[in-house]
Amino acid sequence: MSTAAPAGRREAPPRPAGVFIAGLGVAQIASWGSLYYSFPQIAEAMSQDLGFSKSGLYGAATLGVLLSGLAAYPVGAAIDRGHGRGLMAGSSVLAGLLLLAWSQVEALIPFYFILAGLGLLQAATLYEAAFAVVARRFGALNARRGITALTLWGGFASTVFIPLIELLLGTVGWRGALVALGLVNLLLCAGIYWWLINPAADATSAQAEAASPARREARSPLRQALRSPVFWLLAISLTAHAGTFSVITFHLYPLLLERGLQATAVVAALAVIGPAQVGGRIVVRLCAPDASVRILGAIVVLGFPLALLMLTVVPTGFTVAVAVAALFGAANGVMTIVRGMVVPEMVSREGYGAINGALTAPAMAARAFAPIAAAALWTATGSYNAVLAATLVAAVIFAVSFWAAAAWSLATTSD
Repeated sequence: MSTAAPAGRREAPPRPAGVFIAGLGVAQIASWGSLYYSFPQIAEAMSQDLGFSKSGLYGAATLGVLLSGLAAYPVGAAIDRGHGRGLMAGSSVLAGLLLLAWSQVEALIPFYFILAGLGLLQAATLYEAAFAVVARRFGALNARRGITALTLWGGFASTVFIPLIELLLGTVGWRGALVALGLVNLLLCAGIYWWLINPAADATSAQAEAASPARREARSPLRQALRSPVFWLLAISLTAHAGTFSVITFHLYPLLLERGLQATAVVAALAVIGPAQVGGRIVVRLCAPDASVRILGAIVVLGFPLALLMLTVVPTGFTVAVAVAALFGAANGVMTIVRGMVVPEMVSREGYGAINGALTAPAMAARAFAPIAAAALWTATGSYNAVLAATLVAAVIFAVSFWAAAAWSLATTSD
């Protein structure tokens, strides 16, 4: 369904669904690659050039993640109101300007301000915003295939940008690399988001415009969701998932080194994670495109505790490391799809952006603080055994709370 543009304003015709998703996918590769995956490589080069400590550099990244979580709800609510084009395109422009400013940094304080700004802008340019745009375009319940396809595109961000950034670092240095990444946001990302996202083509625009402000306030989807136990169970589950994912992402490398693997073997094992993520999503796309998110999620949440249990009880050699990386990658890849569809299938068919943003905020806080907490626990105990045990507990909480949310939502639907 689409609506006519207001009188006196000419809108371009809506892009076909395939072009819409493919274009968003290309832009998401560029947004993720330039705003997220670029940080470790740029930070390492900055540390060597300017003498900044890693703790100082990563403290700025933590601040950015926290601010991204705080911005998730207002961004989602704004997209629900039809402002996706302006938000995603405008945020890409601002992100490009901040990357250009980053390229001129000489001191740590302005770097913190820049990373704080980029953190806020990530909330309006990465998956959560893109999922909300897709849900508004096709309707929340019809967004499943689009969200799944978008995650397949996004899964190639690290594959494309990590070697590209390495090439740029070797040829034009970290400052030149940031200039190039800034131009990617200014020219490619902003252009695609503005060209593709047409509010007049949104499936929900007619209903949203027809409803009076008083009626919209009375039926506030977020207010209704906050009264549902399913929302709070999902909040616990997704927060535990974010913490578990973040600890594994940042600490699996040193953990495997501590277990006696050589660095080259660890790198080879971790290289499996990216393809496994994409592979998991492809399997879902081909074999279970219409499977209930309750069932899909109830199965995939087992991947995290099983991977951690393997590290706990099985002697860690290269084969085990590869198996753990593959299981973790595949489970996380599918979980991204589940994460994108739990709101319409388990909480509410309205207010996707606002509800999704409210669920994202605590998850982003966990993602920011979990690696720091794990590092502190390692320092206190002198090994990764306690970190592994605590992360396994978080993974079990993630799984059990998702099962409870799925069961509760199913019972509510049946009633």
